[in-house]
Amino acid sequence: MPLLLREEEVQALLSVGDAIEALERTFRAQAEGRAVNLPRQRVRWPGGTLHVMAAGDLGSGYVGLKAYTAVGGQTRFVVLLFHAESGELLAIIEADRLGRLRTGAATGLATRYLARPDARVVGMIGAGRQAATQLMAVCAVRSIAEARVYSPAPERRAAFAHRMRETLGIPVQAVERPEAAVEGADILITITSAREPVLRGAWLRPGVHLNAAGSNALLRRELDEEAIARADLIVIDSRAQGQIEAGDFLEPLERGRLQWERVYELRDVVAGRVGRAHPEQITLFKSLGIALEDIAVAAVAYERARARGAGERIRFLEDLLPD
Repeated sequence: MPLLLREEEVQALLSVGDAIEALERTFRAQAEGRAVNLPRQRVRWPGGTLHVMAAGDLGSGYVGLKAYTAVGGQTRFVVLLFHAESGELLAIIEADRLGRLRTGAATGLATRYLARPDARVVGMIGAGRQAATQLMAVCAVRSIAEARVYSPAPERRAAFAHRMRETLGIPVQAVERPEAAVEGADILITITSAREPVLRGAWLRPGVHLNAAGSNALLRRELDEEAIARADLIVIDSRAQGQIEAGDFLEPLERGRLQWERVYELRDVVAGRVGRAHPEQITLFKSLGIALEDIAVAAVAYERARARGAGERIRFLEDLLPD
């Protein structure tokens, strides 16, 4: 009988650090040809959208999919986790918290490999529901001394700064302009739903590492064309998925200021095939959120739940019927 894991159980079972380690293992497996990821597909209708994405990590023995609906301003997420050898359904996992963890963990993993080792100051644009795990993950891989956050909503940025000060024990300041968040930062994070750029390439200083984690649709952009053009090294979690939903890249590609041959995948970084060449390089990680990340983190949640006796066993109708 498969396990059912609710949101509160996922939160109790997993930390941001756990998710980062899970992603490092799965991207290494992908680099070695032992994991596969399929790009997100969307079914749209006038009232909403169904998103479906699938992946398998044969090194760890798991395959699965994440499906989620966006209807009437509400989004509901679920992961189905299967055993790769038997095909058995192992778990049904509510995946809102899991998704925020894996998105933050991807930023943390990219930062571990691409940010300068002496990076100490984080600048953030965005203070919504995905923002907390972004900052937590960066703090898990670098000794961060200070963070600054901008959001166009003063109450939101102030509340986020207060919550993160309490959570992380470092100074986190809410600022009134996006430039103030970027100025002097060693690591940058954009985590917004913006349709027009919120970060300008002219603001970037040499040596900065930028994580652009908010946009995963062609109609949404967080970075202007100059920010893409100034990046010396560009990394994405999935090139195939990026070709159908990386809105940040659309204009630079159309104008010839970016070619897909210049864009590496996160697996290449984890495998040591590419990385920061010198301290003055500007590095960019474009995060889309891919199924392989969901399955890797879901597998850890499932294994922890089994070990601790957590979760609820599900009996299907055929289990209840007499022979």
